[in-house]
Amino acid sequence: MVMTLGSLAQPTNDSAEIARRPLEAEHCALIVIDIQEKLLPPIFQKEQLIRNSQLLIRVAKCLNIPAIITTQHARGLGGTVPEIASLLPESQPIDKQMFSCFGSDAFCSSLRRLQNHRHTVLVCGMESHICVAQTALAALREGYLVHVASDAVSSRQEWNWKIGLERMRAAGAVISSTEMVMYELLRSSDVTAFKQMLPYLKQQ
Repeated sequence: MVMTLGSLAQPTNDSAEIARRPLEAEHCALIVIDIQEKLLPPIFQKEQLIRNSQLLIRVAKCLNIPAIITTQHARGLGGTVPEIASLLPESQPIDKQMFSCFGSDAFCSSLRRLQNHRHTVLVCGMESHICVAQTALAALREGYLVHVASDAVSSRQEWNWKIGLERMRAAGAVISSTEMVMYELLRSSDVTAFKQMLPYLKQQ
């Protein structure tokens, strides 16, 4: 039997209710996980991951959504790739040793400082089945609503990318896409943020 995305778990009623709630920019924070120089080369569909993570960062900036960026053992695995770091020049990456971002006191403190109604986390980065999944699961345990842009996360192997998404979905995370997240946050074509994003949206 061939398993595909969506075949392993069906959402609970609670998950379905959460999925029905619209994203609200004023309640969101963006977490950009471990998009690093030495980790990126073998990643499945890495160009897509970079392009879509850039879009999420851009729309977050347009809508004043705070972003937290992390690295995993940067001394050994390198810093954040320039394509991502250049969009967040004011953000110092939080370096961690634990795979879950919630294993870092600095990360938890940074997220708590944003908690003025920031109860929803938007997640992009890598790897889907390791740091992204462990962070999403921890966020759910902490009571956050979690939205994962499926085309802005990835792993070295396609199967691990998919199984990471399945695990997060089964746990109650909302699995969507970069465009779904962006258009839901923007809500209308008749707003300044949409006009700011339009040149990048046309490139999709």
